Amino acid sequence: MSRWEPNARSRLAQAALQLFIERGFDQTTVAEIAGRAGLTERTFFRYFADKREVLFGGSADLQELLVRTVADQPATVAPLEAIAAALLAAGALLEERRDFARQRQVVIAAHDELRERELIKLAALAAALAKALRRRSISEPAASLAAEAGIAVFKVAFERWILDSNQGDLPQLIRESLTDLKVMTTGM
Repeated sequence: MSRWEPNARSRLAQAALQLFIERGFDQTTVAEIAGRAGLTERTFFRYFADKREVLFGGSADLQELLVRTVADQPATVAPLEAIAAALLAAGALLEERRDFARQRQVVIAAHDELRERELIKLAALAAALAKALRRRSISEPAASLAAEAGIAVFKVAFERWILDSNQGDLPQLIRESLTDLKVMTTGM
């Protein structure tokens, strides 16, 4: 095998997902992933710390996008509107990776430890969003409430998007879920 292979990270991720789905997460080894991708284990570890990182490696980039988008909103934007803008930016990014996201979710749903890690990831995203709102001088509990509500909206829209390709694109589903939230909260 050559030292450098084009699209190695993508090939490794696709090979890992295929094997996770075929054999299960626990039964799949890094050696098998690398072999399926036509690469070496050493190459795998250049891109991923371990096989879980195939599924969660993009979390930091997603968090950075969300936080940056909240920070870039005009000062006059309400907290939930700033969160909505961030969610829509994330939705547009993920829309390009629907097949990967769908396969990833199948693997996570089948494994308790991975489901727990997904929940931890969502909690970390909510905490980062709340912190970004506090930097915009939004006080507590408003910052945390807006961030947690935003993550709940994202989670509901994401699940709809994953389960049914006829539901529409992810940004559209995020908008619909935000509208549903507004309707529910104004009726109180």
